[in-house]
Amino acid sequence: MNTEYYKSMSKKALEKEKIDLQIKYDAYKAQGLNLNMSRGKPGPEQLELSMPMMDVLNSKSDYNAEAGDDCRNYGVVDGLPEMRQFFGSMLGVDADDVIVGGNSSLNMMFDTVSSGMYRGFGGCKPWAEQGTVKFLCPCPGYDRHFGVTEFFGIEMVIVPMTEHGPDMDVVEQLVNTDASIKGIWCVPKYSNPQGITYSDETVRRFAALKPAAKDFKIFWDNAYCVHNITDTPDQLLNLMEECKKQGNEDLPIIFASTSKITFPGAGVAAMAGSKNTLENIRKRLSFQTIGPDKINQLRHLRFLKDMEGVEKLMNQHKELLQPKFNIVLDTMKKQLAPVGVASWTNPHGGYFISVDVMEGCAKRIVELCKEAGVTLTDAGATYPYGKDPKDCNIRIAPSFPSVQELQEAMNVFCIAAKLAALEVLLKNEI
Repeated sequence: MNTEYYKSMSKKALEKEKIDLQIKYDAYKAQGLNLNMSRGKPGPEQLELSMPMMDVLNSKSDYNAEAGDDCRNYGVVDGLPEMRQFFGSMLGVDADDVIVGGNSSLNMMFDTVSSGMYRGFGGCKPWAEQGTVKFLCPCPGYDRHFGVTEFFGIEMVIVPMTEHGPDMDVVEQLVNTDASIKGIWCVPKYSNPQGITYSDETVRRFAALKPAAKDFKIFWDNAYCVHNITDTPDQLLNLMEECKKQGNEDLPIIFASTSKITFPGAGVAAMAGSKNTLENIRKRLSFQTIGPDKINQLRHLRFLKDMEGVEKLMNQHKELLQPKFNIVLDTMKKQLAPVGVASWTNPHGGYFISVDVMEGCAKRIVELCKEAGVTLTDAGATYPYGKDPKDCNIRIAPSFPSVQELQEAMNVFCIAAKLAALEVLLKNEI
């Protein structure tokens, strides 16, 4: 970010620039816009892509899975074997090391943290009985991850993100020396919100960790493992394979779902881990449920079929998402780059673009956008406890608005970013 353009202007010129922007802002405000870019929700056109799945089962369908289980009945707590094979192929793990659950991977993460709190891992005492326990939180990061650990009263420690993933010097120093650190949140491919994919070196360093805590876990939320939006997708090294090479297969717990492949509210979620880890989880599941929604699993299997079917569907998603990402990037390039009041990521996949504005401006920009009818994710949401120490990071979610709505929203955003920057610069002039 280079703000020399504005800083080189006189106070009088800055004031005129602010008046001109205010006129443009007021014109948008008068339109009564109601545009939402606050969450990474698939747009209606994306949801339509999976509507044929609703026709693959009906009252005359065969509801028996490959092993003969009647999907309408109780049982198969781990999920259908063929669904476990499906997710094993997606995540690059053995089907035996997969548990398939309901529609929400976030729910599986919440339950897994709860298991750590009240049952423990690795033969250790439950975290709740160990005094202060901590999680590492790469930042900017995913607000719902932070919300889970905050709910359980787990102390969150910020780890800076680099272009290669979390700063591994910091991760190694903390994990390998502090036994109170029990986990780390990771979105390893197309991270939320920056869209960064962890480098091979980063993955290998994760696999080679030597935690001071025997019950330390890597929460590997591979939410965007097949969510490419360009023809040059990123490649992510297989963490489980690398951990096995190091004798550390008990470290990772891997999560994924079909939430942004089919229907976010009615998808299928899964988790994977070592036999030791899953044994712990299965004990909980035996009391928690008599079985997941196998009809939904069967519906997905007959619609998607295999990874080739997933790739075909995700290419259709890409055709819808790529133009929206381009609108965001092109608009900022045209309107913000010349004045140097923001910098941003250019991801190859995922659902977000991370924007860093001038320090002290993020909350003001979100406020200005809201007043003009454009809803963004709250400033600070990408940091634990909602506190961005520099008040500079904003997450842009382009997927839900229409192309026309998105262009209007980005025009408002760029005006707000420049207005907020000018307010700070003029204040400093006084």
